[in-house]
Amino acid sequence: MTVNELAALIEGKVLSLHGENDIKRGCVCDLLSWVMARGSEGCAWVTVQTHLNVVAVASLHEMACVVWPENVEADAESLAKADEVGVAVISSPLSAYKIAGLMYEAGVGA
Repeated sequence: MTVNELAALIEGKVLSLHGENDIKRGCVCDLLSWVMARGSEGCAWVTVQTHLNVVAVASLHEMACVVWPENVEADAESLAKADEVGVAVISSPLSAYKIAGLMYEAGVGA
């Protein structure tokens, strides 16, 4: 599944470049240290956090994208950094719980 396909599935919109990144697995977590220790390449990470450290952790693991649920908004600085480091960003009106369920049903593993 690509980032663009995930965005369509979760009624979201891609806010940055890199919509063709391939998603290999999913993660839902708001604790940065947890994701830093367990993240992986190609991950679609769902979190309500939008600051630069989220982009840094996603970049560290070469994640496919960060998904911000419930129309959480980010600042321009975080979006610009995501573009720079190759991490896509999706904003969705759905809850993190609903997004995780849809990803699972679509075959995105943990």
